[in-house]
Formats: sequence, structure tokens, C-alpha cells
Amino acid sequence: MDAVYRRQKHIYDATRKYYLFGRDGLIAGLEAAPGMAVLEVGCGTGRNLACIARAWPGARLHGLDISEEMLSVARTRLGADCTLARGDATDFDAKVLFGRTTFDRVVISYALSMIPHWERTLGHAASLLAPGGSLHVVDFGDFEGLPGPLRGLMNRWLARFHVSPRRDLVGAAMRIAADRGLTLRTLRGRWGYFRRVTLRR
Repeated sequence: MDAVYRRQKHIYDATRKYYLFGRDGLIAGLEAAPGMAVLEVGCGTGRNLACIARAWPGARLHGLDISEEMLSVARTRLGADCTLARGDATDFDAKVLFGRTTFDRVVISYALSMIPHWERTLGHAASLLAPGGSLHVVDFGDFEGLPGPLRGLMNRWLARFHVSPRRDLVGAAMRIAADRGLTLRTLRGRWGYFRRVTLRR
């Protein structure tokens, strides 16, 4: 991933804001009170964490990413206001990396579509929820509301960047909710462009 992002990191946020929809709505609904521990899995450049800091002052921020190149941007952006660590989203040890085993809020924003073992990532993130905690996910949907040619173009374009929309995201979330006794809420964005999932303990 470092090879992929070594050059992209400087323009990543400027380009993604035009097609990574649903992120700001997710952040607005976090309800992260002061003192709550918030973790973003796949935090990239720290854009979302900076937005969370502004929207929910007093939240204790943590970020994980597999790319040191992206984390270098996040460190510059967030400074000492956030604890950042490099790790594999599927099986990282939160105690070792962050000094804690649970979080009040966990966020995964447009990362599952780039992680091969995305269901393991989703399950691992759910395992980190504190009592009353919630996992908030946003990612590409099925695009079923778009005209066929545009839908095909979108899928081909995303594939160039190693992005695969997870069409079974809701199904996987339902299975995790049933296995772990969590509640589930979903939201389908306009035209099926994005899907939001919230799992709550």
C-alpha cells in the first residue's frame, strides 16, 4: 500500500471529496461525547479524524492504517491530538497499539472495499466495541439506481484503483449482529451510491 500511496497521498483528499459521499453524515451521527474513545480503522490521511475532532470536541481519537505513507500525512494533520498506529485491520492488537481493548465508537470509511479480507475486518472491529459502543461503516453501494452504462463505468473505474464494492455488506453485518447480540441499522444512499451500516452493542 505504501507504493500505491507514496505519490497519491499529496492529492488524496482533494480528489476523493468528489466521490466519497456519506462520510460527513456518518460523522454527524457519531454522538461522540467528550471523553469517549473513537477509533478509525483505515484512517488514511486523517481527514475523517480531523472532522470528528471538530464535530465532537473532547473525544479521544485513535487511528489505524496499514500505510506508513498515509500515516505520515495524518501525523502532520492531527499532531498530538490523536494516537496513530500502523497495523493490519483484520487482526491488530488494540491493547498493544493503543493501550486499550475497547472503544466507544469505531469508524470504517471507504476502507472495506479495499481490504481483501473485509469480513474479518468488520468482525474484528465489532469485537472492539465497549458496552453501549457502536461501529459506523460507510462504503460504496451497488449503484443499482444508476443507468446501466454509468453503473458499468463506475465499477470499471473503481477496479483500476483496486476497489471492489462489498455488495454483501449488509448481509455480513446481519450475521455479525446475530452472532454478537448487536443491533443493526442500515442506510442506502441515493441511487445506491453508498451504504451506511451501524452496529451497536
